[in-house]
Amino acid sequence: TAPGPRSYTTLRDEAVKLFNSLQQLELERDPVPLMQGVLQTCLDLPPLVDEIYCQLVKQTTEPPAPGGQGDLHYWQLLTCMSCTFLPSPPVLRFLRFHLDRRVTESRFPTSEMAKYACFIREALEKTKGRECVPSLEEILVLMRRQEMICTVHCPGVPACSVAISSHTTAEEVRGHVARELVSRLGLSQSPNLFALYEQSRRREQPVGSATLLADVLTRFE
Repeated sequence: TAPGPRSYTTLRDEAVKLFNSLQQLELERDPVPLMQGVLQTCLDLPPLVDEIYCQLVKQTTEPPAPGGQGDLHYWQLLTCMSCTFLPSPPVLRFLRFHLDRRVTESRFPTSEMAKYACFIREALEKTKGRECVPSLEEILVLMRRQEMICTVHCPGVPACSVAISSHTTAEEVRGHVARELVSRLGLSQSPNLFALYEQSRRREQPVGSATLLADVLTRFE
């Protein structure tokens, strides 16, 4: 289930807890819940976002085992961070320098670390902030640098499957589905408009055009 409300102590204490979580991340066989917990803390306590970015830059600089499990776990968490939060401008400049150096580093030009660095650099150009932390499914997808498949159920026709990223808005998905429906139902001359709804057992409501579909999927998780 998605993380619920938490109680926190001081920022200093929480920063120490996050540091300990990062140390534990190296050895985790299933790092996804721990990653989601770190992301949730950063969402609840925004001043810690820069702290985690700086710690991750440190952990991915000259690691003892480049490309090993622990190193990749840090890169994967950095990937999730980049799709969820923007750091402050000074930390963002520092982070971009770190990513550029990793991409162009002659020792590992085609490594997994370089691929993560390219992915993160592109994600930072699109990230505007999230209402929810990535779902467990989204974290797994981000760890593989892939897209999620979102299923949109439409009346009278089979469901539409749409590939989405952490940055895909409801407006973009609605446009894709509308084109599919126009084609399937022969509605090219129809003046009707289409809306995207999220439906649970308790409610049904329209999804705002600027809403990130990844946030909607997290709420369903």
